[in-house]
Amino acid sequence: MRLIYLFFFKILGWKIEGIPPRDLKKYIIVVAPHTSNWDFILGLAVRSIQRFPANFLGKSELFRPPYGWIFRKLGGYPVDRKSSTNLVDQIVSIAKKENQFVVAIAPEGTRSHVDKWKTGFYHIALGAGIPIVMVSVDYPTKILTWSTPLTLSGNMEKDALIIDKFFEGKRGRNRLAAKMLGSYFN
Repeated sequence: MRLIYLFFFKILGWKIEGIPPRDLKKYIIVVAPHTSNWDFILGLAVRSIQRFPANFLGKSELFRPPYGWIFRKLGGYPVDRKSSTNLVDQIVSIAKKENQFVVAIAPEGTRSHVDKWKTGFYHIALGAGIPIVMVSVDYPTKILTWSTPLTLSGNMEKDALIIDKFFEGKRGRNRLAAKMLGSYFN
């Protein structure tokens, strides 16, 4: 699949700036903006092209028959977005016991417009004591950009400013990225 993804990346004019951390065995990949089903295909392509292990969180509806097995095979973990299930605590527990834990999360939580991000990724990284690595997807420039790892301080307002700055002005297929800061501190 790697050669097919490389071919289509070239044909479509996409570029990747930066690389995933090779020296870290555990981190959260924060991907934004998430505005289209195409974002998933881009993510699979980048994972294959750059040859790094990563799983992802997806809405539980994706994991139902008849196609659910495909998303599991691709490394997906189903998330029930309709109920309070202590998901953050569950993922922190998994991250702590695994030797390798890399999971991609779209913090907007949906492809629809949102004014602010869900903060589960932040609490997972903080609780597990692992960094986040930000990945912006900018459709107008066709550039996918990796950040260096960011170890969170525990001061969400301070960390949100750094995160928001990285994603500032990035445009998904259908809209600009929402901000993490949103209205949490207003």
